Amino acid sequence: MRNPWTWQDRAACQGEDLVLFFGPDGERQAERDIRERKAKAICAQCPVRAECIDYSLQRPEKYGTWGGLNEDERASERRRRMRRGWAAA
Repeated sequence: MRNPWTWQDRAACQGEDLVLFFGPDGERQAERDIRERKAKAICAQCPVRAECIDYSLQRPEKYGTWGGLNEDERASERRRRMRRGWAAA
């Protein structure tokens, strides 16, 4: 059986500071915007971005940047996928 976590070993974020993807408590909006842009730039070059997004949507992960999507963007993507799934049914 294939390990479902092996995609994480190929992630571009390996070795990066977790604070870049999961901001500190009390972070100001301007600081958050800068941090998220940096995290998203790493995600944009990631070979397993799709797997990361799928993982974060299936969990669902409530915090952080996953596959280049922040919390609000993941909520929107989750709703979009649900609508698409219902339309296909």
